Amino acid sequence: MTRFKRRKIIGAVRCIMLMLVPFCTAGIAKGIPFVKSAVSKMEHISVGGTAEKSVEKSDYYSLSHENTSENVLSGKTILSEGYGIAEEKFPSEVRLQSPLDMTNDNAGEKPYPKNEDWTKGIDIVRTTYGEYSGTSFFSLSDGGQVNNKTSISNQTLIEESRLFPDFTISDTDEPQVLIYHTHTTESFEPFVRENLDANFNYRTTDSTKNMIMVGNAIQAELEARGIGVIHVTEIHDYPSYNGSYGRSRESIVPILEQYPTIKVALDIHRDAISNDSFAAQPYIEIDGKEAAQIMIISGCDDGTLDMPDYMKNFHFACSLQQQLENDYAGLTRPILFDYRHYNQDLTTGSLLIEVGSHGNTLEQVQYSGQLIGRSLSNLLDRIKE
Repeated sequence: MTRFKRRKIIGAVRCIMLMLVPFCTAGIAKGIPFVKSAVSKMEHISVGGTAEKSVEKSDYYSLSHENTSENVLSGKTILSEGYGIAEEKFPSEVRLQSPLDMTNDNAGEKPYPKNEDWTKGIDIVRTTYGEYSGTSFFSLSDGGQVNNKTSISNQTLIEESRLFPDFTISDTDEPQVLIYHTHTTESFEPFVRENLDANFNYRTTDSTKNMIMVGNAIQAELEARGIGVIHVTEIHDYPSYNGSYGRSRESIVPILEQYPTIKVALDIHRDAISNDSFAAQPYIEIDGKEAAQIMIISGCDDGTLDMPDYMKNFHFACSLQQQLENDYAGLTRPILFDYRHYNQDLTTGSLLIEVGSHGNTLEQVQYSGQLIGRSLSNLLDRIKE
């Protein structure tokens, strides 16, 4: 081939390449969004066994709520256990009517006092309980504390507290949570003020102002997340307070027998933190609203209470306590683990929850009920079959 022909061929190739440059540039530019999209999608895919080896699993109770891709890839957050990651769709916010605006055409034999009937009693002290100290208290690995009033060592209970609940739930239309109230008529302050009422014993048969209202708030949040609930609204402590636990047992045993799908049974009460001179109003601000602090009670058997599975309830109590503290730091007071029965022999998910005290307001405890429902929903979602 002559030098002239070689130069002509080289020149032709150069011309063709120059003509192709604009088309290649445009193609690359158009392809960039698709590349970005593919990379973005890759961040939301869990690759079964391969990812299992490269991502270190965090403890069950240390799941972060900051689900950034950085946390996922670093192993700080485990979003999936091999089923892939889908965008979680939460229901719209549940909006409840204020208890102060609720009316009841059938308030019963002991109605809630009217505004003009309030009288001045002992002082109300607004307080927020923090971390407790002392040999009976120990901290849970992912938030919250336990007040151990038994002879079982703290170290043993710490080990037990790390165990999962001893039940799972499934996707079903059948009820899986039972809410009831042994002390149904327990009631609260109407609003934030300086004194209790001197003549009101903070019990009422008005379901818009007693524990039924709090149970309704829990129920609303659970049902919004698709969890079936049976809420027993029967009054068990009026006109007679004595024997109320026996009466509540009679109410719930037939329900548990009819619906074996029920794994969680919550007896919702309120506390009474007071002495002769003051009543406490334990509260905490969460997302700009005041909530009453709550306390879970998990019973222990000393050999006389016929509760062989009490430790399984304790596993559930610790699971819920840590979920609540992860979701709403400071909402809980320490779990009370003590020699108490409270019908907790009926399921391995039976707990008594004290929502505030009689010094708390109706709106504070209603909001706490909503927070309990949300956290319980989160926990149950984690232990689905």
